[in-house]
Amino acid sequence: MIRPLEEFFWVLRRHGLTFGPAQAADALQAVALVGWTDRSVVREALALVLLRRPSDRGRFDALFDDFFQAEKAHHRDLFRRLADQGFGEEDTGRLRSLLEGLSREPGAAGDAARSLLGLTRGVELDGALASAGARNLLEGLTSLRQVGFFTQRLLGVLGLNRIGASLALLRSLLIAEFGEEQGARWLAALQQELDRTRSEVRLVVEQEARSREVDASQGQAFEGLDRGEVEEVRKAVRALGEKLRGAARVRERRWRRGQVDARRTLRASMRWGGVPMRLLRRRKARRRPRLWVLCDVSESVRAASVFLLEFAAISQEIFERSRTFVFVSDLQETTRLFASLPLEQALASVLGGGAVNLRRNSHYGLALRSFEERFGRELDRRCTLVIVGDGRGNYQDPAVEVVERLRERVRSLLWLCPEPSSRWGTGDSAMPRYARAVTEVLPATTARQLEEAARALVRR
Repeated sequence: MIRPLEEFFWVLRRHGLTFGPAQAADALQAVALVGWTDRSVVREALALVLLRRPSDRGRFDALFDDFFQAEKAHHRDLFRRLADQGFGEEDTGRLRSLLEGLSREPGAAGDAARSLLGLTRGVELDGALASAGARNLLEGLTSLRQVGFFTQRLLGVLGLNRIGASLALLRSLLIAEFGEEQGARWLAALQQELDRTRSEVRLVVEQEARSREVDASQGQAFEGLDRGEVEEVRKAVRALGEKLRGAARVRERRWRRGQVDARRTLRASMRWGGVPMRLLRRRKARRRPRLWVLCDVSESVRAASVFLLEFAAISQEIFERSRTFVFVSDLQETTRLFASLPLEQALASVLGGGAVNLRRNSHYGLALRSFEERFGRELDRRCTLVIVGDGRGNYQDPAVEVVERLRERVRSLLWLCPEPSSRWGTGDSAMPRYARAVTEVLPATTARQLEEAARALVRR
């Protein structure tokens, strides 16, 4: 029972229906209770446990009906598919024994045998495709035009590129085991299975590329927005700010009310015969997080700066002792500016050159060293430091060692980057080096990603 359900889970996940290990375990128990006798009952039981939204039901039913077809039984098992092609059970057993014996041998033939045995269960391939390592390889995939390149990268990691070159080494072994004609037939069948698996991997990459193109179209990059869209994004940023302010007020009320102190309440209830007539509360020591934001306002990120600065101003209201800074090559603190002026005027002042010289070229190293020299001693483990920028410093020294020292001083150092990761490391970009030096890089190339980054920041 476990194996077909496990394979079905991977099919669902590959088509965008996500669920956790707990739900998968509940699904196994549900099917164990209802049994396999009634197809519709199994479908309803799985849908009840696995689906989170009613809108996913149509896609789930289609995948269920496609997967649980009689003619597709065991279609993910290599040896069963070979048997369906006319190879006898005895011959497929001999092939399995041959491959298992070779898999214990060193060398290219052993590698090919191990890779072929890895295809005997499709769930293992699906698991490899869904692994974190495979997903990391797809970083930078943004278009269907890149499918071929990323497919080859993924095939290489899965070891499937090596099989093609090594199948020829198996030819003599297959002929020795099965004879000239049957050995050649086995070789052709294995090559066909390899081609089938490669096509399957390519399909996974294509699906990922399409989903990322859809995400990009739904969340257009800041520099591509017209005036009306800019105002929509600003409304979204302000709405997010209102939500964050509301959450801060809720946390404040909960802190003031305190938590029920069970031990003190039970002890005091003794005077009323053990009945807790009055709840005694206690308040934990209040955490006073500090948020410092350094925002690049150079020309390369000017389109995103207006939104990122607006979020910085909002955060200054929410977090105690928050401070904001802007830089191009010079660095200037803007905490008092945002506190003393209405938001629109403060933004106009900064983006008009009232804080730093906007005509100078970006120089991250100079700005970071200035920040460390002037303000570094004030940082401590209560501070969360956020740097906002694309990491492009006109081929000047990026001062990565300064970022590393700042990271050691603070609770966490986050970097909000308004440039896609596919462009990191190109031209004068030092983002790959900065990414290794900070706690985490949060992408902020679209309004949706900016909102997600803001929520992640608040959670921290």
